[in-house]
Amino acid sequence: MFIDTHCHLTDKYSDGTENVIASAMNAGVGVMICPTADPADIPAALKLADTHKNIFCTIGIHPECAPVDAKPLLTESVLTHPRVVGIGEIGLDYHYGADNRAQQIKLFEQQLDIARKYALPVAIHTREAENDTAAILTGDVGGVMHCFTSSWNLAKKMLDRGFMFSASGILTFKNAGEIRETFAKIPLDRIVIETDAPYCAPVPYRGKVCEPAMVIETARVLAQVKGVSLDELERILETNVKSLYPKISF
Repeated sequence: MFIDTHCHLTDKYSDGTENVIASAMNAGVGVMICPTADPADIPAALKLADTHKNIFCTIGIHPECAPVDAKPLLTESVLTHPRVVGIGEIGLDYHYGADNRAQQIKLFEQQLDIARKYALPVAIHTREAENDTAAILTGDVGGVMHCFTSSWNLAKKMLDRGFMFSASGILTFKNAGEIRETFAKIPLDRIVIETDAPYCAPVPYRGKVCEPAMVIETARVLAQVKGVSLDELERILETNVKSLYPKISF
C-alpha cells in the first residue's frame, strides 16, 4: 500500500472528508497522516484518527499562526495519544515577508523543545527561510522536511542531521527539474511521499483540489527518478514511514 504522509484532512472538501478517505483507500492509499496547522485543527485531527484505523496525525502549529503560545495546545494528553505520531507541521515561512521573523522563530523553537521532551519526530515546513531553518535544526531532533522544494545545499545539511525528505506533487510539475535532480541525489531510504492535500495536486490533476488518492502520481514520478519499479518503491516507502514515525502501526 501507499502512504500519504502529509494530507490536511481537516480542511473542507467539496465531496466531503469521508468520500475523500474512501477514494484514497480505493486507489491503494492505505494509510494517511493528517497534520495540523492552525490550533483549531487539533480536535478535528484527533477525532479523525480516533474514528479511522488507517489515519494517524501529527500535531503542530504552522508559522503563519505566530505569535501563539504552543504550550497550552500541545499538551501531554494530546502528544501521548496513541494515534499522534509526531509534531507538525512546524517551521518558518518568510514568503510573504519576515516582519514577524522573531515570533516565528520563537514558536518554532518552542515546539522543537516540546518534541525533545516527548521524543517525537517533527514535520518541518520551510519556505524562503533556509538559513534560519538550518541554524535552528541542529540535529538533536529528527523528522522530515515536508514538501521539500528547497536547495540541494539545505538537503545535504539535513541529510547529515538525520532528516528524511517528503516528495509532494510538485515533483511531477514540468518546471520542477531541479527538485527532481535533488531527489535523485537523496538516498532512497530517506524519502517518503505526500500530497499536502488539498494543495499541490500532481500532474495530471494540477490545478484541481488535491486528494490523498493522487499520491500515486507522485510515486510514479519518484520511481522513475530513482530508477526502481513502482512495486519496489511501495515496499521501501512503507519501511521508511515506519522508521520516520516509530509510533505508527499498520
